[in-house]
Amino acid sequence: MKKIETFGGWLQQSLLFIMLDPWIWWGYTLSVGLALMIGKISLALGVCAAVASLFVGVGVAKYIDMKHTGQTTRPLSWAINKSLPLAILAGIGMTICWFAFMAFANLLSGEYGKILDFFLQLDFSDAHLKRKSVREIASWLYDYANVALIFTLLMLCTFGSWFSYPLMLFQDYTWSRAKNLGDSTLATRKKALYYMLGFIFFEALMCGSLTPLLTPVLYMLTSTMMYISYKYLFEVKT
Repeated sequence: MKKIETFGGWLQQSLLFIMLDPWIWWGYTLSVGLALMIGKISLALGVCAAVASLFVGVGVAKYIDMKHTGQTTRPLSWAINKSLPLAILAGIGMTICWFAFMAFANLLSGEYGKILDFFLQLDFSDAHLKRKSVREIASWLYDYANVALIFTLLMLCTFGSWFSYPLMLFQDYTWSRAKNLGDSTLATRKKALYYMLGFIFFEALMCGSLTPLLTPVLYMLTSTMMYISYKYLFEVKT
């Protein structure tokens, strides 16, 4: 199997990979859609759920790959249970970072009441639901999730590496070792990474305005691309 080191190649292989087991991905996407709704009750829980869902998807992708290459006969729940602890830890970390930035901004603007809204916001008035189209309701439900996706990837690539999570999950690397290896691997492939991040950010902006119902699909695609790019750089031997 030939190494693939370009954004176009990763995207093409990701789309083909999704077709290997569309029913698992359909179930995953539906689960993400439901999990992201928690952000309307608590933004803190919503951000944590969004980040955890994204990274659990990387574990699901690995499971599908192992299943179709005969490396495992275990159920999907095994892969989810293996991925969940590290994914939740990442979610908590990103939630703390989000809260720190938000609290600092609210302190500067004098809007102290909004700090508590981060933890609990029960705003289910008719204004959000009455006479609204499906797109408008979906936008209300998922608007934060698209921002959370962009924020997570920016924080990940700033303080870690695009490959930090898969390296830590699949090869038991420490955070610092995964960051160093990820950075060195991408040193000559920065163009591919920037194209991939630009594509994801653009799609997140589109989901935030025009196609909010596709937000869970974008999470699924991002998880798949993270695994596929990892696989073709770290697991495929030329």
